[in-house]
Amino acid sequence: MSTPPSPSAPEDRARRRPGTVVSGLALAAASALALTACSGTPAAEPAALTGAAGSSAGPVRGGVIEYGHLQEPNCIFGGWIQENFTARQVLDNLVSATEDGSVVPWIATGWEVSADQKVWTLELRDDVTFTDGTPLDAEAVAYNFDYWLDGGNGTAAAHLGGFYDHSEAVDGQTVRIHLSAPFAPFLSTLSQSYFGLQSPTALQTRTAEENCTEPIGSGPFTVKDWRRGEYIEFQRNEDYDWAPQNARHQGPAHVAGVRWNIVPDNTSRYGSLLSGEMDAIGEVPAVNIAQARQEFDFTQYITPGRPVVVNLNTQQGIFTDQAVRQALSLATDRQANVESAFLGTVPFEPSGYLSQSTPDYDEDAATEYPFDLDRANALLDEAGWTGRDADGTRTRDGQRLTAKVVYGLNSIITPDGNTVIQNLQEQARSAGFDLVLRPGTPSEFFGGAFSTPDSYDAQVGYWTSPHAGILNINFRPSTDESPNGANTTFLNDPQVFETIQSALQVPTPELVTERFSAAQYRLSELAPAIGLYAQTNTLAVSGDVTGIWLEPAQGGPVFHDAAFTSEAARDASEGFPTFPTENEE
Repeated sequence: MSTPPSPSAPEDRARRRPGTVVSGLALAAASALALTACSGTPAAEPAALTGAAGSSAGPVRGGVIEYGHLQEPNCIFGGWIQENFTARQVLDNLVSATEDGSVVPWIATGWEVSADQKVWTLELRDDVTFTDGTPLDAEAVAYNFDYWLDGGNGTAAAHLGGFYDHSEAVDGQTVRIHLSAPFAPFLSTLSQSYFGLQSPTALQTRTAEENCTEPIGSGPFTVKDWRRGEYIEFQRNEDYDWAPQNARHQGPAHVAGVRWNIVPDNTSRYGSLLSGEMDAIGEVPAVNIAQARQEFDFTQYITPGRPVVVNLNTQQGIFTDQAVRQALSLATDRQANVESAFLGTVPFEPSGYLSQSTPDYDEDAATEYPFDLDRANALLDEAGWTGRDADGTRTRDGQRLTAKVVYGLNSIITPDGNTVIQNLQEQARSAGFDLVLRPGTPSEFFGGAFSTPDSYDAQVGYWTSPHAGILNINFRPSTDESPNGANTTFLNDPQVFETIQSALQVPTPELVTERFSAAQYRLSELAPAIGLYAQTNTLAVSGDVTGIWLEPAQGGPVFHDAAFTSEAARDASEGFPTFPTENEE
């Protein structure tokens, strides 16, 4: 979040150093990012490709990359992080985030904001078309803004809801976005693929299912085929010539396509990379990361936003009592748990509110609940939970200290993350908690089975965001007039909400930092969530392929700049039936 930039200037952002609080407005509304790569240039700031064996002939063209991914999206474009990853292959954005936090031109070539910071004017490229032939002009951009906010993408609406008013096409290449209040992280927000641009023609004339499985964008690939449960095939857009400013090259993708294989089993996915069946995989299992660092081009992305946390139901059940929430926060050695489950490869995150890679993260507020079993027991005693059942579970007036904990196994939570939750359950027994684990299916979670206060006592999850404004999404009170399904703690605290709203709108970096810090301290006092670990994304790439990078807004893989390292490697790729694999120069 930042003072709005001058026209055509990228937003600047100071990198957050470990153990510091980063000034929000100085971050220029851009994402916080932690990327580590075992070799070569940083994955989010790729250097130009050379030809095979380092020649100057240019990158090898053709071939189909086999990529193995843990989870399957519901749609190619949508509000889930997995849909963000696939949308990045077929849709373009107005701006692109870079590793250092700046926001650079993509479809928008420049921008300016009004003195009251409520009107953004964006200038657009004049040479972009969607793959159905519809021009990507100001009218198309204005249509997409309205589409996102009218139900087209729940995550996009969650970010801009309460701030967006309307859009207007000033002329063919100038669009004006009107906000109802200042929203400093506006451009950073737009760098996420939840804000990928689709053809208005397709949105108006095709079925919802067609736009789900084969959205029409202007990106480097189109959807060739999707066999659910097996793979998605992305085919090169031969007309593509408008990559973001921070891409490695302009023009069509080097490879003919990408087969995005769905491989939910950790052993099989990593094994497919070892055997050469896959050219690259995501979500490297914790047990294999040490080897992957040595044998492959390995990158790890620490996601900004909210980490993986246990959200506690503050409306119904045992966690309506603040002392009980605080007791559970203290009752387990979460750091040892995370280090054991992930073999030291994923950072422990003590905060239940912001990930350590997020701008305006307050480390002092994050660490107010160290492991302290004695203090946890004292809080529970004071709250009246002094009885014990035969199994050691505390009781009060005949009621057991029991909580149902729901989580999306293999959709929201990985197998390694499941180990963390099981360890938490076991450790909490020492304080007298009986945590009943209830893994939920994707259909249950996405169908709303766990969306009401009577459906769970605690829910494990995370939210990605390049800025601390995620607190507004997760802690805005839900009302009948404006329900907020993202507030999974059901917290309704006016002080928290007003402080977060102020942080999004105040004019100086110092005030932004102060307000977000105050919000984190207030949340820590109320204890509606318990931090577990930072959400990460990993990528391991074989020596046959180069140029895949993780985009810095959300950490999704980008294949537009990828190429095989030799003609032999390209020719060994299976290819698609109608795809050329010969050298196309």
